[in-house]
Amino acid sequence: MSNTTTEHKQILVTGSTGKTGRRVLQRLLDRGIPVRGVSGSGNPRFDWNDPATWEKALNNIRYVYISYYPDLAVPGTGKVMEAFTKMAVEKGVQKLVLLSGRGEEEAQVCEKVVMNTGVDWSIVRASWFCQNFSEGSWLEPILAGHMPLPVGDIGEPFIDADDIADVAVAALTDEKHNKKLYEVTGPRLLTFEEAIKEIARATGRKITFERVPIDAYSAILADYGLPKDVIWLVTYLFTEVLDGRNESIADGVQQALGRKPNDFSEFARKTAASGVWAQ
Repeated sequence: MSNTTTEHKQILVTGSTGKTGRRVLQRLLDRGIPVRGVSGSGNPRFDWNDPATWEKALNNIRYVYISYYPDLAVPGTGKVMEAFTKMAVEKGVQKLVLLSGRGEEEAQVCEKVVMNTGVDWSIVRASWFCQNFSEGSWLEPILAGHMPLPVGDIGEPFIDADDIADVAVAALTDEKHNKKLYEVTGPRLLTFEEAIKEIARATGRKITFERVPIDAYSAILADYGLPKDVIWLVTYLFTEVLDGRNESIADGVQQALGRKPNDFSEFARKTAASGVWAQ
């Protein structure tokens, strides 16, 4: 597949400024593969809620990396995915690589949509990202030294976004990944409190974890200025998905890449060295 991409037929990376999208985009650029990155803040703008922005993005595209914002878990996403993939196939797209989420009902609806398009596909079904602690809404409380979260002793196999990007790029550039679903996780389970302790250890800083009720957490997010739809999503994920259903390790990284996934401690060490968590 990697030898058939031409300057006239590119790879489209949606969400190209996001945690996984920008990593996928950069890897493809580094390999000299023609690629177009689009996002809600880009020019031209790409908006999942505005189909009028999709057509230009899909012009002369052969493969698409689908990273839906804010998350496939949002109710009604399946209908959006049906419309987008229909347009993509009509415009000549030959393969779709979908970033999906573990244990999310609407995400599994979207997986089926992609699988039933009649073109090649790969699914990357991921656990919670390590980078939520360094690139998302959790960065500010970590910098403040106090992480309140509405979660107990549920273990989560946090996955490094670099591993997700490596699997996605492999799927976009090698036919052997066609019609494969890779469930990707980190190599071990950590509770959120344990993850915070690892970050504190890596930074040499005191960072405390506090379990709070979901209503109090929603108020905290509102104080941080997060949009209502993002607050709803985070609330949904904490109350529905983090109920133990994903408290297991999967071997998707090994299946796709033939190597083990990065450990959370390695992510914490590298991120601490970058200075992102420095006060």
